[in-house]
Amino acid sequence: MKFLITGGAGYIGSTICSALEDTGHTPIILDSLITGREEFTRNRIFYRADIGDRNAVEEIFREHPDIQATVHCAALIVVPESVSQPYEYYTDNVSKSVELFKTLADLGYPRLVFSSSASIYDVVPGFMVNEESPLNPTSPYARTKYMMEMILKDFCTAYGMKGIALRYFNPIGADPKMRSGIHVKEPTHVLGKLVDTALGKQATFDITGTHWTTRDGTGIRDFIHVWDLARAHVNAVVDFDGVFERAGKPAENYLVINLGTGTGVTVKELVTAFEKVYGKTIKKRETGPRPGDIAGSYTNADKAWRLLKWKTELPIEKGIEDALKWGEIRETILTF
Repeated sequence: MKFLITGGAGYIGSTICSALEDTGHTPIILDSLITGREEFTRNRIFYRADIGDRNAVEEIFREHPDIQATVHCAALIVVPESVSQPYEYYTDNVSKSVELFKTLADLGYPRLVFSSSASIYDVVPGFMVNEESPLNPTSPYARTKYMMEMILKDFCTAYGMKGIALRYFNPIGADPKMRSGIHVKEPTHVLGKLVDTALGKQATFDITGTHWTTRDGTGIRDFIHVWDLARAHVNAVVDFDGVFERAGKPAENYLVINLGTGTGVTVKELVTAFEKVYGKTIKKRETGPRPGDIAGSYTNADKAWRLLKWKTELPIEKGIEDALKWGEIRETILTF
């Protein structure tokens, strides 16, 4: 089967493409390459265009009328950057997504899986959340994800779309076959910075925020291997209608599913695990939180198992191992 992957030249989107190919399916990539990498599109069907370009989207479906569903990964994703550049985030993540959704609805391709984010959750006692937990998006990035969930839900009601919002927790690692991984020169997420510190690309790893109300004062996260995340998308799109059947055919044609391991790990605990896998200690220091940071959360993943027949398989150590391997070869694959 064919599936359209917006943002398919990015970190998560490219891994989803690989997971689809490994299970006999054909990904079709739509990516503007503003942040994505052309190297991740090689030997794949690729359209370089903006998601808000109706003519480009129409061309894709005209040439591939047998596309079964769309996975919408395309977005700007850096939380501190969203604080300083809200216009760009609301334009790219919200305005252009609205145009994409309307084009899909008009063309009669209603099935859509949306890459949402656990950053929209409020901080709750104990830090474990489920899909019914209170929401409180505190950064422009998180608010774009929340807004798009609401817009998608409204489109499902008004235009006959069927939407699944997958709320990601904290992806780590790389494609285990090393076909893709973190693709930016200077990673902004915690494991990418740990890898760069270990490989001598930055002098010190900053533990940002040490006064949260967690067990050791550092932020708590649910670190999920990007390959496990990709497998969840395969299950969602390949058995899209079955997911809704198992959910009891909700009248609004819209579902929310958390994707995580069910285990909370603090940043300090991640550093300890990283040093164990790496075999050496790294230079680190404690600093204040970044703009837009929150204490964090981890998820109850029962709904993902019930509806997607999916659960994580790869431990945090495998994510660290794959991230280190990718960090060592990244510059032989990508040109910066």
